Amino acid sequence: MTEKLDIDHLRQWIGRSEEATDTVTAQLVKGLRATLFQEVGAPKPGDAAPLTVHWCLAQPVFPMSMLGPDGHPTRGGFLPPVPLPRRMWAGGEIEFLQPLRVGDESTRNSRIADVQVKTGSTGTLCFVSVEHSISSPRGIAIRERQDIVYREMTTTSAPAKAPPPPPKAQHRQTHVSDPVLLFRYSALTFNGHRIHYDRDYVTKVEGYPGLIFHGPLQATFIIEMAAKLHGGKPPKRFTYRGVQPLFEGSEFSINANETEAGMELWTANAEGQPTMKGTAVW
Repeated sequence: MTEKLDIDHLRQWIGRSEEATDTVTAQLVKGLRATLFQEVGAPKPGDAAPLTVHWCLAQPVFPMSMLGPDGHPTRGGFLPPVPLPRRMWAGGEIEFLQPLRVGDESTRNSRIADVQVKTGSTGTLCFVSVEHSISSPRGIAIRERQDIVYREMTTTSAPAKAPPPPPKAQHRQTHVSDPVLLFRYSALTFNGHRIHYDRDYVTKVEGYPGLIFHGPLQATFIIEMAAKLHGGKPPKRFTYRGVQPLFEGSEFSINANETEAGMELWTANAEGQPTMKGTAVW
């Protein structure tokens, strides 16, 4: 049974901050390029890294004794100790100011910006918003807000509704969501969350039908596509949110439509239904 959620206690974490540093190495850039189906090449000092390489940098490191049953660190510390068992990346917003490059020492300053409780179709939801500023020796490279959602462990699902017709895309790429892809990204981001690599855990404990595709990896594919369609120029601002889980074992697509303001982008499952939606402006 889930511990009672005390929102007043959790909101005491608002304003907490931490700082972490790491170096953008050529090996990291090669691994991320390979995972994103890009040309691996031979990155040299000064070469631009993939746009979301910061999600691979300075990840928290905890001893095995401090990990919870889901593979995440036990609750508390920098993030508030939300007593809901399921934790996922719900969405966020990124501002790209300048690229991170091979050889850069990167510093991330993070701050808890907000904690809110809402009620959804699956029960209680707790949203934690974290603001990040990522700097290189040349100044601030990226500003970001991440929205993390915690939810109850439910054994029943909401009544199924007939899905709307899949949206049509002006630009589309497809890949296969296989376990190796998910494992590689977990390794690059030092992410021990078992929903991405432990099929027994994700199906028998959390009740999902298969391994879950990382939200940040979906966002990365979308951002890289947006930049590619604009001659390699990243958007000034990218806003995104998760719509539904994307699972292993089938084809997925990255899609884009031009708009007057910029671009609408989304990832979709094999049936064409969006799993993450985003907007990009230049």
